[in-house]
Amino acid sequence: MTNPRSAVAWTGGAATGHLQLIDQTLLPVEYREHSCTTVEIVWEAIKLLRVRGAPAIGVAAAYGVVVGCQTAQQMPREQFDERLRIVLDYLAGSRPTAVNLFWALDRMGRTAKACARLTSAEMLERLLVEAKDIEREDREMCSAIGRHGLPLVRGCSGILTHCNTGGLATAGDGTALAVIFAAALENPGLQVYADETRPLLQGARLTAWELMQRHVAVTLICDSMAGWVMKEDRVQAVIVGADRIAANGDSANKIGTYSLSMLARAHDIPFYVAAPSSTFDLTIQSGSQIPIEERASTEITHAFGRQTAPAGCHTYNPAFDVAPATHITALITERGVIQPVTMSNIRATLQSPGK
Repeated sequence: MTNPRSAVAWTGGAATGHLQLIDQTLLPVEYREHSCTTVEIVWEAIKLLRVRGAPAIGVAAAYGVVVGCQTAQQMPREQFDERLRIVLDYLAGSRPTAVNLFWALDRMGRTAKACARLTSAEMLERLLVEAKDIEREDREMCSAIGRHGLPLVRGCSGILTHCNTGGLATAGDGTALAVIFAAALENPGLQVYADETRPLLQGARLTAWELMQRHVAVTLICDSMAGWVMKEDRVQAVIVGADRIAANGDSANKIGTYSLSMLARAHDIPFYVAAPSSTFDLTIQSGSQIPIEERASTEITHAFGRQTAPAGCHTYNPAFDVAPATHITALITERGVIQPVTMSNIRATLQSPGK
């Protein structure tokens, strides 16, 4: 197998460089890197899931801002700022649920406002510095999440995970998978059960691939098998990521996560959500306010490269659901573990400098 580099990376300087991605739509059969030389290509990569995972989307969007503003680097600063506004609005329309996208875009916009005296060319350079800082911080965040989450799963012989939360979803080792990687280093006998994650099979295509790359024992299961795996005492913890977490701890993640939280509760198994502080959206009080992306019906009716449902069959295809805070044992962040999951504990942890 090919040893992958970062899922998101910048190549070259600010003036003529570009965003380089691993095209995740082709994995695990084909490893190919995707060059994003225009903001339209970045938008398409986010929309079509060539890059996915909330932290990775945020990093990609930040670099997309730089790509999108390259055409204005020789213009007067007023015109550069107008181009920046257009680029920020355009990228914000790529996907609705992952809050890291909007967090990164807002940060890039605030950086420009704070540097009003720079020329357009200097501002472009400054934006690239900020985007690289976002990528670097994401790598550090992954390491911290793995470190904080390890004590929670120490002693587990089996862990269940859903969707993909590793290096393909971040700039580093991942969120939930960072904890699993840390646990596997300490316990080489750890067995990971990966849901295939219908309908786009991120667990089968991406998580199983990543774990095998890192020589972590993984068993792939259909989503509908998770309850029986719990019943058979094969797993002692469930750990997933998140794309947006409300102020009360309700956590939006890939469709199927809500069901897992219910199953874990029924089997008295700890259910952990691992996510960076940038995934929290304290402007919304509960998960009922989180916008849920609904994707094309063909993802269900033509899921395996052929038609698998009757022509004209109606579908419902939400890409995400929300695990209620009441079903979450702990939230694992780069600033520490939030347990129990309460609004006050969330605010206290997010206001702390971290460890």
